[in-house]
Amino acid sequence: MTKDWNTRTKLVHAGSRRSQYNEVSEAIFMTQGFVYETAEDAEARFINSGPDEFIYARYGNPTVAMFEERIAALEGTEDAFATASGMAAVSGALTSMLRAGDHVVAAKALFGSCLYVLEEILARFGVEVSFVDGTDLAQWKAAIREDTKLVFFESVANPTLEIVDIRAVSELAHAVGAQVVIDNVFATPVFSRAVEQGADVVIYSTTKHVDGQGRALGGVILGTQEFIRGTIEPYMKHTGGSMSPFNAWVMLKGMETIDLRVRAQAASALAIADSLQGHKKLLRAIYPGHSSHAQHDLVVEQMTKGGTVIALDIEGGQEGAFRFLNALEIVVISNNLGDAKSIATHPATTTHQRLSDEQKAELGITPGLIRMSVGIEDTDDLIQDVLNALSKV
Repeated sequence: MTKDWNTRTKLVHAGSRRSQYNEVSEAIFMTQGFVYETAEDAEARFINSGPDEFIYARYGNPTVAMFEERIAALEGTEDAFATASGMAAVSGALTSMLRAGDHVVAAKALFGSCLYVLEEILARFGVEVSFVDGTDLAQWKAAIREDTKLVFFESVANPTLEIVDIRAVSELAHAVGAQVVIDNVFATPVFSRAVEQGADVVIYSTTKHVDGQGRALGGVILGTQEFIRGTIEPYMKHTGGSMSPFNAWVMLKGMETIDLRVRAQAASALAIADSLQGHKKLLRAIYPGHSSHAQHDLVVEQMTKGGTVIALDIEGGQEGAFRFLNALEIVVISNNLGDAKSIATHPATTTHQRLSDEQKAELGITPGLIRMSVGIEDTDDLIQDVLNALSKV
């Protein structure tokens, strides 16, 4: 039934389960276990539990199931598995799909923790990983082999906001039978069309836009029911990366307003980017939704909107960037994104600090680069705050 609803209706109602009390707001089932009427019932449930039959919170929970069904309805996938964090989703998806001897092709422009999983953890267990420039289809074509098991990339690179052509890379991967796994955080599930464009597995850190108010960690892996219940669920329930019921409830509440928030944030981000074009204190003002972005046509085709994040390359390198950050009054300094509050981050010294200077330079993470996640504050106030801070550089 939910497939016929429009987005905002799905975000409020999809996956709802009501107890005998017929509550309006979704219930938090804060329990780690469940009671069986008889020993025979317990045995039967462990052999084959139904969609509303639960065993242990690490395996599943009614509140978590509501969240999984709701975000799957939004993303357009058959199923989803909610995890304890975004990185639990990334590491869980990749590790459950791969084994020693497998070959992976990944974009090299990735969040630092994703790079750690690929370079350190998977390599330690015998998985071969080839890195490419995600925007260069010729590199993808050259790196993908007949024995490639999967490709992995951020659809919008963190923090330089380069775009990977999902449809084109998916066609190359599927031609050799490889799976396409996408970290889609910057695109947001509101603007995502990743499955339609060829993605097999979509991952989100729900800590970001889904919660949207900086309260709780969470992640989710989305795909076919066969993949989620046959590959992801067995791995996650035995390794312990499941989402807590309380955090799932927080995510459910966040989903009710995500469409409204993200669209307002994207509109503000575009207005801010437009106001900063050609500013004398900036080497670059990067926003995928602005016509000045080198891949703007692909952004429009792939996402329709440019997302909620801007990248600013400040004159004066790290010193200039720090002067800018310290002069902000509304925008806070932190390392999250997708929040209702606007947040600025200096990637070179925080989220991507473990990378070598050579790696940073190759990825375009300059000493002056600022990642700014635009919140839901008044747009004119944000523009003035950024302009005032730039005047102090």
